[in-house]
Amino acid sequence: MLIRIGLLMATLAVTSACSQGESPEAAKQVLDTPAAEGSMGPNLASGPDGTVILSWMEPAGEGTALRYSSFDDEGWGSPATLIQGDSWFVNWADFPSVVPLSATLWGAHWLDSQPEGGYAYDVKVAMSYDGGKTWSEPFLPHFDGTPTEHGFVTLFPDTNGMGMVWLDGRKMVNEYDENDVRASGMTLRAATFGEDKTPIRSALVDDLTCDCCQTDVAVTTDGPVVVYRDRTTEEIRDIYVSRREFGEWQEGKPVSRDNWEIAACPVNGPIIRANGNQVVTTWFTAAGGSPVVKAAWSNDGAKTFSDPIEISANIPLGHIGAALHADGTLIVAWQEKTGQGGAELLLRRVSPSGDVGDVYRMSEAADIFAFSVPQIAVAGDNIVLVWTTQVDDVYGIQSARIPVSEFN
Repeated sequence: MLIRIGLLMATLAVTSACSQGESPEAAKQVLDTPAAEGSMGPNLASGPDGTVILSWMEPAGEGTALRYSSFDDEGWGSPATLIQGDSWFVNWADFPSVVPLSATLWGAHWLDSQPEGGYAYDVKVAMSYDGGKTWSEPFLPHFDGTPTEHGFVTLFPDTNGMGMVWLDGRKMVNEYDENDVRASGMTLRAATFGEDKTPIRSALVDDLTCDCCQTDVAVTTDGPVVVYRDRTTEEIRDIYVSRREFGEWQEGKPVSRDNWEIAACPVNGPIIRANGNQVVTTWFTAAGGSPVVKAAWSNDGAKTFSDPIEISANIPLGHIGAALHADGTLIVAWQEKTGQGGAELLLRRVSPSGDVGDVYRMSEAADIFAFSVPQIAVAGDNIVLVWTTQVDDVYGIQSARIPVSEFN
């Protein structure tokens, strides 16, 4: 999966031009993170009560540890280690999570390499019943036993238990047939687990998806909605949503027909956020060779979406983060390539009416690791932003707090 991005990156021209309506920089407070040098793969997760949790991968001896910290008015709290191991599948695109599902029930996942190596790895999951203080024994949410890729997980609260979706490569054990790509293609699957870790339901959501784009889930008034990058037999890889109705995942439908034809995975997943039945999806596309970051809104729980709103067409790299404030303000983060071969991190406000605010540039992100996914969450009247840096081939994690009111 790390080499698949090359096909897309080769199509992106280097530019440092500024778009119109750009603001020099947001008023912000840079925050110390408790992540040690060499840490990578940050993930932000928000609980139903507003709890914000940062998790990341940190070097631990010859292996890797999954660590996490909660956010409050003072910043990031003391970190805790959930688990560590020396056989993990560690990379920038597919990273672990620690998610507060309720005030007491939390979920976590990480990736464990199979003995076959390569892209053969499993999802490991654990649950906490005391708000992240202690954790259950790890367990596998999938039971196919194939030496294939299982990852790009999203955990979400579901009927007093833990819901999850993931990309599942169990069909990849079949020989590739260019006339029948479904027979050996990536799939999207879902499951729900009760507090005793017992599977309540499981389902195949889509039988052919893009191989390695992140998934995301929003819980609406009517139930959960998953967003993902689809793949057709003609190699069109647009963003799709599937809603769960009466316990059944519905056939995926496109958010927008970008018609991006690309015979490789761009490793650029979408984001979905919801407030009641107001839903907004943000994504990257390079249809027709023109890279763009877009957003589209829905007022009916993701049954239908508005025409897309263009957020950036300034040769973005994508790698989207987004947060939806209670007042309806959407703040989007994305990356753009710089003239020095690196990347910079930008943010912008978007309204449901299509109004797009000024662009803000994060100066502290001069050393941002271009192949990483910025994380953004709402914390009261602020947003919290987290990103990965790379200095002299050493990774690190930085963070900032910005008032929502600063986004014009």
